Amino acid sequence: MDWNTLYSKEKSPSIEQVTEYINNSLWTDFNNRIQSTYRTRPWMEHSRCSMQAGWNIKYKKGGKSLCTLYPMQGYFIVLVVVGSREFTEAEFLMPQCSDYVQTVFKNTKTGNGQKWLMLDVRDREIMDDVFRLINLRKRIPS
Repeated sequence: MDWNTLYSKEKSPSIEQVTEYINNSLWTDFNNRIQSTYRTRPWMEHSRCSMQAGWNIKYKKGGKSLCTLYPMQGYFIVLVVVGSREFTEAEFLMPQCSDYVQTVFKNTKTGNGQKWLMLDVRDREIMDDVFRLINLRKRIPS
């Protein structure tokens, strides 16, 4: 079952439908953690982006994108943009990240001083790495 054929661009899925489609407790943990840590809410948006078209969930704080989540069956993809301001810190962070995240970082082309990392979140280690990268973009509020 393809996520993009389930919902037309006129009918947004609910968070409950996202949860049911992904069917992985990591999604619930991720959604709860990002909302509580960064005091943000999920925002459903339909995109025609060639990287991953269809419904996605955006998380923003203070007008700045934290990440975009793409539902998949059994897992989810998180897009984290490492901008020019975070780039050096991200390079120093990489040795602490999983082999998978290091490989994606290394193999993702840099454009305009940015890397657009599309990370398949299939286990807790990758999810924790995603939060480390998000934290480079937006420090945890006090």
